[in-house]
Amino acid sequence: MIDPVRELKIRAELLHTRLASSDTAALARLRALPELRRADEAALAAAVPGIRRKHCLAVVARECGFSSWESARLALGGAPDAPELGTLLYGRDGGVLHHWFATYDEARAHLEALPEAPRSYLLAHKQHFFIADPAFVASLGLDPDDPDWQAIGWDWARPADPGARSRLCAKRLAAMRGEA
Repeated sequence: MIDPVRELKIRAELLHTRLASSDTAALARLRALPELRRADEAALAAAVPGIRRKHCLAVVARECGFSSWESARLALGGAPDAPELGTLLYGRDGGVLHHWFATYDEARAHLEALPEAPRSYLLAHKQHFFIADPAFVASLGLDPDDPDWQAIGWDWARPADPGARSRLCAKRLAAMRGEA
């Protein structure tokens, strides 16, 4: 299994290569950058000579719901004080409702008040938190019974073992490769 930070670096490298060959899908991905958000195809093509690897890193970070490469690097690298956690846990679960919270402390208190069965997971979406069930975790392409969930204490936002969260990030990125 590849390290999630390394995976995003590889994705950025592939994007950079595709941009050099004028790949139209790669050009469209540049719209993830704020300065190119409203650019037409001609403007995107004209921007390519100035695109560096750092721009490609920013694109792939934004595609995972992070505001910057640095935020993605910190979160995916397991930093416990990562300023945001991206949207990796945004799934296609349809109309499933979750308990959402503006603060970690509210989410943690709710989780601790729940009965132990069925198991619940404290997950993050950007800078917000929600409680989900095993079916939602499975909808993300993750195994709800993966031992790494227990290692992080079923708490994505403040994992007991940041290395286990990093491994789960890698598994989520691998699952995302198979989507769409």
